[in-house]
Amino acid sequence: MKNIEELFQDMQEEENAIELRAGAENLFKATTNRKLRETVALELSFVNSNLQLLKEQLAELNSSVELYQSDSTDAVMPMIPLGLKETKEIDFTDPFKDFILEHYSEDANQYEDAITDFMDTRQAMRTPLRDNSGIALLFRYYNQLYFVERRFFPPDRSLGIYFEWFDSLTGVPSCQRTVAFEKACVLFNIGAIYTQIGTKQDRCTAKGLDSAVDSFLRAAGTFKYIHENFTNAPSMDLGPEMLEMLVQLMLAQARECLLEKLELQSRENRPIDIWFDLAQEAAQLSHCYENVHQLITHETVRDYVPYSWISLVQIKREYFNGMAQYHAATGILHKEAAHMSPTTKDILQFLHVETASTQLNIRIPKDDVERRLLGKAHLRESLVLHEECQRLQRMCRELKSKQALTSVLRNAHRQALQAYTTNEQEDDFRDLLDAPHIQPSTKFQLSLTTPDFAQHRVNDLFRALGPIAIFSAKRHWTAPRLVQLHRGRNSDGFGFSVRGDAPVIIANVESSSLAEFGGVKEGDFIVFISDRDVKWSSHDEVVTLIKNAGDSLSLKLVTPMDRNYLKPTKTSNKGSISTHSSSSGVSSGMSSPSGSVAQHSSHKRLTWNLFKRHSTSREGKDFFDNVILR
Repeated sequence: MKNIEELFQDMQEEENAIELRAGAENLFKATTNRKLRETVALELSFVNSNLQLLKEQLAELNSSVELYQSDSTDAVMPMIPLGLKETKEIDFTDPFKDFILEHYSEDANQYEDAITDFMDTRQAMRTPLRDNSGIALLFRYYNQLYFVERRFFPPDRSLGIYFEWFDSLTGVPSCQRTVAFEKACVLFNIGAIYTQIGTKQDRCTAKGLDSAVDSFLRAAGTFKYIHENFTNAPSMDLGPEMLEMLVQLMLAQARECLLEKLELQSRENRPIDIWFDLAQEAAQLSHCYENVHQLITHETVRDYVPYSWISLVQIKREYFNGMAQYHAATGILHKEAAHMSPTTKDILQFLHVETASTQLNIRIPKDDVERRLLGKAHLRESLVLHEECQRLQRMCRELKSKQALTSVLRNAHRQALQAYTTNEQEDDFRDLLDAPHIQPSTKFQLSLTTPDFAQHRVNDLFRALGPIAIFSAKRHWTAPRLVQLHRGRNSDGFGFSVRGDAPVIIANVESSSLAEFGGVKEGDFIVFISDRDVKWSSHDEVVTLIKNAGDSLSLKLVTPMDRNYLKPTKTSNKGSISTHSSSSGVSSGMSSPSGSVAQHSSHKRLTWNLFKRHSTSREGKDFFDNVILR
């Protein structure tokens, strides 16, 4: 099997082939030379053939059910993990520096370290470790995108930055300018790593099964979040039908781990009731995989996913249906079944689905003959289903070479055959009747774990640009202008008052005052006092700086283009503006309207509470927080 380095080489070859094909197609359209057109057409045919072969190889490798499986020596049913999406390196330096200079009117060189830190984080994010540290890295980058998108991506134009990602299964590239595409791809990789962590767990231990359940539920929650919050994705692996299938697949695999845990915990001593519980849980799991099979064979999904996925889902559907029949037969033929308790009889009463009269019409056996007859019918049905599993495996080129899967299916068939042979005593024409179907039922109610963004907080790398609620890419203001105010010794003040916090805003300018003559306008933001940046300063800090300035005050102001959102409310205006409230002519006793500390604090809280936090820490979290035992 190819390794990761060979996968990367194949992706490079595919990318080159796509570029070559694009050039050949342009040449084919442009030329009028008949001989040249024939040569180009032949070359295009060759390139398309190679490209299709590369796609098939990438799909087989990146979606192989053999990758990321448990290292346990015991044979277990393989799970389906997802490969990660790959992306190209992007240089943000020039676009970000140009935007800082143009939009924020600041020295872009002061933000070189911040830009470098962001690019380093993205570079590391391209090759995350397949563990919790890799997931934490992806979350940190995702959260940093919250700030970067608002700082540098205006809604009305493009910076010329393109995010290019390769499809997780086929390697086909997709490219968009929106940060939303970048976010969706990062979240997809978070979900994919969760699938790999879950698949890699040792499912022969209770601890490993708990971890696997938790990982698959987190993967399902992540894919569900993408499905609900991101639309019109350009790549197939982010399409709504594909994401819905992945959600149901991960939930089915989580339920499969729960069934394995139930079998593990009851292996030493398994009474009749447990056998019936196992039968119904297995039937429920078979029903889940039937639902997954319907989704994975949808016309928008079936031609995209690997055939081995479809085959394995089919195998699991039949396998767990066969296990349901086997568990039901074992419980019915149990040595204690001849003297069932009333509780056990009630369970048996609802064990079977109501079926047509042509099938074996036995619900509660009246005697040992009917009990043995019903048990044998279930065993025979189990044998048929396990034989079908082996046939489906042989039909899939990739799955038939998987030794672990072969061992699991062979052991299940051998187990059912041995039980059937043991209980075969005499011929009976009723042996030809079909056994009733097992009623799907479960004691576990699963809930998805949505992404916990608040667990991986980050600092705004470009905080020095100012509060993001005001100084963002979608807001517009004039270039900073310097205002020098010099007052006489007998002057009452500079003639203006301020309000709000971070940034402090000019609330009022007196008529015919120094401030008016100096060009100060109502609604201006104070961004510098002398050489001090005050975009993040509180109201009291700014008032103190102005008072301490003495008779000479140097202000750097910017005037917002959209002034509507800066107008104070009626409540804040009432008694809030004073033109002679202090010796400096600065009001300091105002309420906090738009742009105040209270509102900025609220904004900062919203920044990290966009999504309800479901857990305080992943470490030590009991997986049963998402598994309700009914």
